[in-house]
Amino acid sequence: MTTQARRFRKISAACILAAWGFLGMLLCATNLFAQAAPFYKDKTIRIIVGFTSGGLYDQYARLLARHMGRYIPGNPTIIVQNMPGAGSLSATNYIYGVAKPDGLTLGMPGSGIYLDQMLGRKEAMFDVAKLVWLGSVDQRDLVLYMKADAPWKSIEDILAAKEAPKCGSTGTSDLTTIMTNILNDSLGVKFHEVRGYPGGVEIDLALEKGEIHCRGTGITTHFAREPYFTWHKSGFDRHIVQTGAKKDPRIADAPTLAELMEKKKTPALPRNVAKVLLVSATVGRPMMTTPGTPPDRVKLLRDVYVKTLKDPAVVEEAKKVKMDLEILTGAEVEAQIRDVMNQPKDVIERVKKLSE
Repeated sequence: MTTQARRFRKISAACILAAWGFLGMLLCATNLFAQAAPFYKDKTIRIIVGFTSGGLYDQYARLLARHMGRYIPGNPTIIVQNMPGAGSLSATNYIYGVAKPDGLTLGMPGSGIYLDQMLGRKEAMFDVAKLVWLGSVDQRDLVLYMKADAPWKSIEDILAAKEAPKCGSTGTSDLTTIMTNILNDSLGVKFHEVRGYPGGVEIDLALEKGEIHCRGTGITTHFAREPYFTWHKSGFDRHIVQTGAKKDPRIADAPTLAELMEKKKTPALPRNVAKVLLVSATVGRPMMTTPGTPPDRVKLLRDVYVKTLKDPAVVEEAKKVKMDLEILTGAEVEAQIRDVMNQPKDVIERVKKLSE
């Protein structure tokens, strides 16, 4: 082979290697770009709410849906889907066992959903300690309210009455159920609970129609939407008891649970049971996603949750409609859930007995 031929062969080989090198670099760059493209781009996130539309759970979900996407790389579409049933058991079962663990399905269950598991309800097909908690909003104390024209004006009247007031609830983890169980256990007050309403809006409608007499709910809820604005102007309802350590000035006519237990000399066990039950209030209105969701997406969603609720535009929007934005991080919600599920046997047995 001549020197010129050898030289041509070397140049050809070099050109081929260069060409393959360029192609390889192009393929590599394309692959890296695909990996760097946001997962949520062109995706839709669903927020599953465990109650009917119109209530505060639904309102908080829609507030988040309007604003969260701006903080998520890829700016996904976010929609709210209402899935009422059994006090949000249906929604929680769906998030835990049906939804894909991809960070595209979020849930807002009732804050007392841990009680369904603690009580051993066969319908509760989930483990609250394994659910991925993203954060919470609206930590609140509770109030039991009643129609003003009902024959019971106070806890003392209910204690002395032959007929128990009818209180409406969605299920065993509902705030009405929690309030009536606490009052029964710590003070001996009897209520007739009417369960099965799909949401708070329907319970309030039943109260207006005279089907029931009372309901337990968050104090912030009671001052955040209709029909309460109208009720308070017309004197439609009366406040019977509140659970805060200090009286809320908006319902100064209602004694605190602590005051009533002190007056009644309530023993330690029922007081501890009350603390367990009231976690449903202090944990607020939590948001969760499916177990097994990739850790990087969990971190992103937790960060986005807090950033969204601290956004000045969101704060202003919430203020206009009197929605409280006191926030818990995902880690804080997770800690509360794990702690409340790790109770002494006598406390858990007492909680179960109350719900029989």
